[in-house]
Formats: sequence, C-alpha cells, structure tokens
Amino acid sequence: MQTIDNYDFTGKRAIVRVDFNVPLNESFQITDDTRIRAAIPTLKKVLEKGGSLIIMSHLGRPKGPTDKFSLKHIIPAIEQKLGTKIKFAPDCMGAEAGELSATLRPGEVLLLENLRFYAEEEGKARGLAEDASDDQKKAAKAAVKESQKEFTKKLASYADCYINDAFGTAHRAHASTALIAKHFPNDKMFGYVMEGEIKAIDKVLKTPEHPVTAIIGGAKVSSKITIIEKLFDVCDNMIIGGGMVFTFVKAQGGKIGKSLCEDDQMELALSILEKAKAKGVKLYYSGEVVVADSFSNDANTQVCMDNNIPDGWLGMDAAPSTIKEWEEVLRNSKTVLWNGPVGVFEMAAFANGTNRIAEILADITSKGVFTLVGGGDSVAAVTQMGFANKVSYVSTGGGAMLEYLEGIELPGIAAIRE
Repeated sequence: MQTIDNYDFTGKRAIVRVDFNVPLNESFQITDDTRIRAAIPTLKKVLEKGGSLIIMSHLGRPKGPTDKFSLKHIIPAIEQKLGTKIKFAPDCMGAEAGELSATLRPGEVLLLENLRFYAEEEGKARGLAEDASDDQKKAAKAAVKESQKEFTKKLASYADCYINDAFGTAHRAHASTALIAKHFPNDKMFGYVMEGEIKAIDKVLKTPEHPVTAIIGGAKVSSKITIIEKLFDVCDNMIIGGGMVFTFVKAQGGKIGKSLCEDDQMELALSILEKAKAKGVKLYYSGEVVVADSFSNDANTQVCMDNNIPDGWLGMDAAPSTIKEWEEVLRNSKTVLWNGPVGVFEMAAFANGTNRIAEILADITSKGVFTLVGGGDSVAAVTQMGFANKVSYVSTGGGAMLEYLEGIELPGIAAIRE
C-alpha cells in the first residue's frame, strides 16, 4: 500500500484532509492546538519531499459561510508551527482556489476555506422549511447528493495526490474524507495521525499484551454498550466508572439515592454482568463513591458504598478507596485502554478520581505498560495534567475511535484501503 514514507512527492500537489476543528475563544484565539500540532509532521513530510500542500478542513458546524467559522482565524497558528507562509483561498470552490492550487510551487502551502460552508461536504440538505414533507426532504437530499459529486470532483482537481490525516472525521462518509479518495486510485494514503491512530487501536484490539484492562467511564450505559461487549473479546479486566455505574447497582437491588440511572437499561446491565462472567472478564464497578446533596461544585459531600446512598444524595465521583483497588488492577496490566471519566470531571470537587486515573496511567506507562487514552474528557484529563506525552497514545478522534473499537469499518479508512 502507498504510504507517506514511500511516495514520491517531487513536484506534486498534495491535498491533505486534516482535522483543524479547534476550539476558539471570543477573540478567535485557539484554546487547544492539539489537533494542529498532531498534523504538522504529515504536512512537513510533503514539503521536505519536494511537494506543495493544499490543506482542507472543517471548523464547527456552520449552516453556511460565516466569519465565526472561517479558517482564516487559525492561519497564524499553522504558519508558526509549519514555519512557512500560507496562501488562503477564501472559498474552497471559487475561481481563486483553482488558480492558487494550479500555480502552487514546491514548498508552497495553500489553505482552503471551511469545507462545511458547503452542504455538499456532508451531503446534507439545508434550508428546508420545518413543515417540509417527506417527499420534499427526499428530493432536497437527492439534489445535494448529486451536487456532492461535482463538489468532490472540483476538490480533487486541485491536486495530484490525496492524504487523509483526519481521524476525527474518519467515521463520516463526507466528500473530503471518503468520496475524494476515489479520484486518486493510485495516489492516496494515510497521514501520520491516521496511521498512528489505527496502529494504536489495533494494538489493543488485535495484538495486545495481556493482561488487558479497559476503563470505561461516562454517564450512560446505552452509549457504551457496543464497545463494552466488543472489548469483552480482548479484555481480562474491565473497570466501569462514572454515572453508568448506578444503573448496574440499581439493577442488582442497590440503593442509589438521586444518582443518575437509566431505568430502561437495567436488564441490559444485568446481561452485561452475565456476558462478562461467561467470557471470564473480571468486572470492577462497585465500591465506595463520593456523594453530594446537590449537583453542584459547592455541595455537601460524604463517602458511602455505591449500593447504600442516602435518599436525596447522588454519586459524583469514585472514592479514594475505590481508586486504590483499581490502581492495583492497572499496575498488574500490560495493556490499558481508557475511555470516559470516572466522575463529574468538569467540577473540580469531583475530578479527583479521573485525575488519579490519569496519574496512574502516566506512571505505569513509564514502566512499560501500553496505554491508549481516547474520548473527550479522558483526553482533557491527561492533557490538563501535562501527561499527554506520558501515556503511549492519545486518540484525537472521539466518535471515530469508539466506532473503530466497536468493529465498524470507517468510511475514511476504507476509502484509502480500497
């Protein structure tokens, strides 16, 4: 398969799909540049090997062109990290984009405006009246799908080869992530971000060193059921934390006070316990929890067993004794996957459990354990604590990572492998 390392970029224009969907404050300053930093090695590789760059990305969820979501705001950050000036096409479909890409010389860089200013990027119909009939919706969607082909063809016409380095959108069959690859049958490849993500997740799913422990956190069992069941095939231990714990506890007759619970998922929770037993996976989810008398950072707190929470109180974090028990499991593991917080991480008073997991993972990584962290809050925890470089791999794609772990073939990956 063609790779970024064996491809000859000499005199070629490479169109690269990156994920520069970075958070901006009210002054349009980037508050977290992780995704830009992640893509720089891929972009530099093309330039070093004699090629020119056409960078394309989305930013936010615009319903059409708007200054708020213009990629022009992030040009200084890209220029600084790439170490070169960048040309900007203020419309990814305009005549200027075509002219600028056609005249690019080796070593030059062009950034296209936000792909999602066009409905064709996602293939979604826009501007429909709220009372539109099903037939009108169907007709509008068909029209967008048809014009999406022209949109994709135009993007492809700018370049000689295509690189997909946007793992965060690999689970979407969008024009720039999946459809465009068909225009480059012999000149398409993954960038280093995509390669790294696939290798890291495959290392957990396909060639892990045992014992394997997964930490699955978050609020709802319903959103993690597929990943939990899929991981039973590779895991020796699974730690379940966060709000979803209380669905398991209540399903077994425990008292959970006002804690979060999906009553309609209690049967599912019981079936998960049975499946874990049948597969020989040791489940850890019960123990002491930090509870509060209101969902607030300033609430009164106490520690109690998760199956004996007083009326009116709700579980907010894993207690130190529970983390201590989990720590022993983690220190005896060879491979660890972490997805989701084990408490209400966004409130400082209830971030201790999640922060301790981040600390433990950083420490065991230094002792040779392979640690993969993915999912917004888990990534935020290791990043905020300065441990992003102290775990083996931090995944940049939340939804994409989950779907890949679930065994779903991602359109952005399939399009390159075809």
